[in-house]
Amino acid sequence: MSDTGGPSRFATDTAVVPQGEGRHEATIDPSWWILRGPNGGYLAAIIARAVRAEVAETGQRLRSLTLHYLRAPGEGPCEVAVTVERRGRTLTSLSVRLTQQGTLMVVGLAATAVDREGPAFADLPLPDVAGPEPETPVVEVPPGVIDIPMRKHYEMQSRLGPDRWAGEIADEAVTGGWIRLADPEPLDDVVLAAITDAWTPAIFNRTPERLGVPTIDLTIHFRDEPPAVHDWTFVRFTSRHATGGYVEEDGEVWSSDGRLLAQSRQLAVELPIPG
Repeated sequence: MSDTGGPSRFATDTAVVPQGEGRHEATIDPSWWILRGPNGGYLAAIIARAVRAEVAETGQRLRSLTLHYLRAPGEGPCEVAVTVERRGRTLTSLSVRLTQQGTLMVVGLAATAVDREGPAFADLPLPDVAGPEPETPVVEVPPGVIDIPMRKHYEMQSRLGPDRWAGEIADEAVTGGWIRLADPEPLDDVVLAAITDAWTPAIFNRTPERLGVPTIDLTIHFRDEPPAVHDWTFVRFTSRHATGGYVEEDGEVWSSDGRLLAQSRQLAVELPIPG
């Protein structure tokens, strides 16, 4: 719910309309663009919402979502088709296909499940960093740095890594900080899906080269259930190996009270940007 009392911009831009037989209509909004098309996390959020709609009556929630990005969709209508491959009492396996004008853009697999009894431990703690400031200062994009439309949808406060916009380079590809949607929206697995691909890529901290890093595949594991309130999450992203024009990135998302909400891993192309 936004400050105006209506749906948030995120809720509107990731909305899906069921059409029956697992088909859902959605509209891709250009305000979520990066360099050459929509952000992969934004598309993951649309798909996650369609998957949730298919299991809404089961009491299950998203546990795993893996997506392969075949092409960059354009602005406008698209369809998300969700197929239940196996429906169990406690676990459901599904496949998903996002198409636009009959062309396949994203394909993936998802798993939803109920909570189960079992051993529990938490050996991946929230990093020891300062909490979010009450007000996020407006960051002016330096001359020569390419801004992206999606940036205005988030508030971000950096805590890990150098000031990349100041030209600082580190000897490791680690980045992170506090992030939340600029237009208030309660945390859930759809918001988490978007956040796993919303932060500045870790590789930017390791190289002075101007790069785009379009995602080839993204896997998200949804862990603790988030509080259903608009709140900050802390993210950390790390890349440990770049070779042959490809780089991997591992991510973690914590709640403000230190619970691990999601883990992600993606493979991306290193795309040089002229200039």
